[in-house]
Amino acid sequence: MYARRRRAYFLLMGGCLFLFVSAWSFVRLWSVEAAVALCVVAMVIPPVAAMVANRRGPDDRWWDDPSGDQKSDEWWDELDGKRRRDE
Repeated sequence: MYARRRRAYFLLMGGCLFLFVSAWSFVRLWSVEAAVALCVVAMVIPPVAAMVANRRGPDDRWWDDPSGDQKSDEWWDELDGKRRRDE
């Protein structure tokens, strides 16, 4: 799961970089408006890439799911205030 998300992130960011560089290296020679439009599209891609990279998959462990180690889970529950130590 992690490799797929990382690959998608780098593809999106590579596309963003390609749009930005191409907009100001050769698209601006034909149309400045098109270059600005490419930059606006490139501006939207990084937040989308971050959401894709941080998306939780169906098999991923979430931060508050039990890990299976009872001692560790009790310790984290105590820190989170879910369970008191003297119980």
